[in-house]
Amino acid sequence: MARYALTDIHGCAQTLKALVLEQLKLQKKDELYILGDLVNKGPDSKGVIDFIVHLQKQNYNVQCLRGNHDQMLLKAATKGEAALNLSPSEKELALQSFGIRTFEHLSPKYVAFLKNLPYYLELSDYFLVHAGFDFKQTDIFKDKEAMLNIRGFKPDPAKVNNKRLVHGHTPIALHSIKKAVAHNDYALNLDAGCVYYKNASFGNLVALDLDTQELFSQPNIDRPYPVRRKS
Repeated sequence: MARYALTDIHGCAQTLKALVLEQLKLQKKDELYILGDLVNKGPDSKGVIDFIVHLQKQNYNVQCLRGNHDQMLLKAATKGEAALNLSPSEKELALQSFGIRTFEHLSPKYVAFLKNLPYYLELSDYFLVHAGFDFKQTDIFKDKEAMLNIRGFKPDPAKVNNKRLVHGHTPIALHSIKKAVAHNDYALNLDAGCVYYKNASFGNLVALDLDTQELFSQPNIDRPYPVRRKS
């Protein structure tokens, strides 16, 4: 049995499939944790959710967390595109993916899927969250906004039972992730900027084996699609 974590797929369904099926060779006894931002920016948000649901229906142990973009899409289903912080081309990619003309037409099954995503998970030896925690707070588990959006936080191990922290949300270069894993850093950011294939240092989807610390990296194979270069 192996336990894997990955994050920030952003609609790159083919890249996700390649990582999970060809590199991890996921088995039904394994555990796969996806730390949010399944959707938006990339070309196939629907395909990402469909693949995850397919695995779950086949009795694979796949658990997903809520990211800020999952939350945004959920809001857009009731409040329209004003809820989305996306470029016009990114909005169009999302609409095309789901085969709809407006975000209010998002199918109830996708709305239900997004609504059921938890904000964090506690394992026996790790806390998993999309963006991180605001460790300045007395109760870090009350601040859902921080779990979705915080950047540059300073961890306080005592507030997470001295368990290691794995998150995403802020794209960093692959070599920085490899260095953090090699150094056994307390908090690990696994967002290798998969969707940003136009940036030389990004464009990878990575998975970490939570037990062996082995890192798996899959270059983006969903390209080309219109995406802003990450500054």
